Amino acid sequence: MGPVHTISTLLYCFNEQDEILLMERAQKPNLGLWSPPGGKVHTNEGESPHQCACREGAEELGILVRPQDLHLTGIVSESHYSGRDHWMMFLFEVTWKLRETPQPHREGRFQFFSKPQLNDLEMPATDRQKIWPLFWQHRGGFFAARCQIQPAGAQIWTLEESRNGTADH
Repeated sequence: MGPVHTISTLLYCFNEQDEILLMERAQKPNLGLWSPPGGKVHTNEGESPHQCACREGAEELGILVRPQDLHLTGIVSESHYSGRDHWMMFLFEVTWKLRETPQPHREGRFQFFSKPQLNDLEMPATDRQKIWPLFWQHRGGFFAARCQIQPAGAQIWTLEESRNGTADH
């Protein structure tokens, strides 16, 4: 049997200035790279993506997030990430604003960034090339996208569903 999908959640949290909270990862995958906080769904326990997002909010950020505080902005499926793994990522925006930067966590440290500052950060290639543009385009709406990563590293992206978000962000 080949690899199966690892299911994960990402939390897109903003402060009052509409800056995005990112974590500089202290562990693999993506060691040293900036990405939204989140983690793997405990599929062996029957955990849902919403439950995982709430748990990760408590564990990594020290905040209480309820399922009704989440807006599912996107689902991204990546096949053959790093040449072997399959990932299915649920991208959730927390619908209320954070007032302070969370304390460092064993998995990384946190910092808020403005949208233009993201261009200067070290981040996973698929994040920079496709996931961030899709998130900004669909913020407040929804998208589903699939990325097939070829043996030579080329990415083939398919936008499977697109419902544009609101323009007031």
